Amino acid sequence: FRAFVKEILGLIIANQPADLAALNALTMSNGLTVEAALKDKIFQIGENMSIRRFLAVEGAMSSYIHGNGTTGVIVKFVADDAAKNNAGFAEMAKNIALQVAAYANIQYVDRAAVPASAVEEEMSIIKAQLKNDPKNANEPGQILEKMVIGKVGKYYEANCLLEQAYVKDDSLTVEKYVASVAK
Repeated sequence: FRAFVKEILGLIIANQPADLAALNALTMSNGLTVEAALKDKIFQIGENMSIRRFLAVEGAMSSYIHGNGTTGVIVKFVADDAAKNNAGFAEMAKNIALQVAAYANIQYVDRAAVPASAVEEEMSIIKAQLKNDPKNANEPGQILEKMVIGKVGKYYEANCLLEQAYVKDDSLTVEKYVASVAK
């Protein structure tokens, strides 16, 4: 199976198919198309499999594979040549890929990337939860508003990469880790 996947990866890199249909039409080393070879693997292995999507990523990036392939991550970085050629960049990039794999729910890079509609939706959910909690019945409006702001902060920590506690040193956020490496 791994050899099969590796060969498909080679076909994608060599042929740069535009979409899944183009990939499925490519011919593998055994003379079968990718689509036919996949059906053959399904028959051999006895498990239903599918190729749902693929994406070629170019530029400064790092990857991390965890648990014998159960989780795989590719992170692309925007960096100038000086940063990419710095000795610490590769290690930092690998650590960020590890971070993304460890916290699979990352949806945004930072607070600025979170759409206003997502924040408004989260705030309305939090406000409804607070109003429905009998413990908060006697709390003044300012206290409830501070509670909402605090819970929105937790939303950012859970969903924004740079806001998260750094997986290798939870006394740092990812943003502080990257800043310390950048020095």
